[in-house]
Amino acid sequence: MTDIAGTFTLGDRRVNRMGYGAMQLAGPGVFGPPADRGAAIAVLREAVASGVNHIDTSDFYGPHVTNHLIREALHPYPHDLVIVTKIGAVRGEDGSWNEASAPAELERAVHDNLRNLGLDVLEVVNFRVMGHGLSERSIEAPFSALAELQRRGLIRHLGVSNATAAQVAEARGIAEVVCVQNEYNLAHRDDDGLIDALAAAGIAYVPFFPLGGFTPLQSSALSAVAVELGATPMQVALAWLLHRAPNVLLIPGTSSVGHLRENLAAVGLGLPAEVVARLDAIGTS
Repeated sequence: MTDIAGTFTLGDRRVNRMGYGAMQLAGPGVFGPPADRGAAIAVLREAVASGVNHIDTSDFYGPHVTNHLIREALHPYPHDLVIVTKIGAVRGEDGSWNEASAPAELERAVHDNLRNLGLDVLEVVNFRVMGHGLSERSIEAPFSALAELQRRGLIRHLGVSNATAAQVAEARGIAEVVCVQNEYNLAHRDDDGLIDALAAAGIAYVPFFPLGGFTPLQSSALSAVAVELGATPMQVALAWLLHRAPNVLLIPGTSSVGHLRENLAAVGLGLPAEVVARLDAIGTS
């Protein structure tokens, strides 16, 4: 992977802005094991071999599946690899996503991540605010519990996920926040103001569903630009995100080595100003 995308600070580490999200390595619905464990291992190893040094995961992917895969594929970890996890949920036996934000639940989740990843300390832990869409409620109690785990030396850095601007501010009043992970892509632009504010503060913004998630982005304007540039629509969407702000760190996920290589190639895709303007209009139309 070339370094055209540059780097940005994540905690006290500098990472390449094109990373990898492990969610899709679990089974259907992010539940259960992958259909092809060997293929999942190969994707992780290819990502790191290609220059990825920021991997996003969670112990509620599977559950436990992606963390076990990461450990099997990459441990002992390269010195420059930053593994970011998130807590605040557990999975039901039916695959449901259930909130788990009580102090004891958060501490158990931290220890689960440490054990399953084979780490003594977690580099970055995001507190995931549960609920469909963004819910404006206080996160003081759970984030304070995480800050205490940080003081105990189990976590180096903290972040928040699926959080409103007010919740981000609330968290920053409790402990240093090094990253915010929210839904954001060409068509979903609610966080435009937050991204710029975080950039000014030197805080990383990590969009999840950068390609639309379970319903991939569909846009005639995006497709037209892709044809003009000789790229795929998804490569253009990723390149636009890299262009959007210097603090944007990408974690597109895939369970295919071929698709991984396509995603990583987006760092070399230049976007002329007039193309950026056309793409910008997708989210405001």
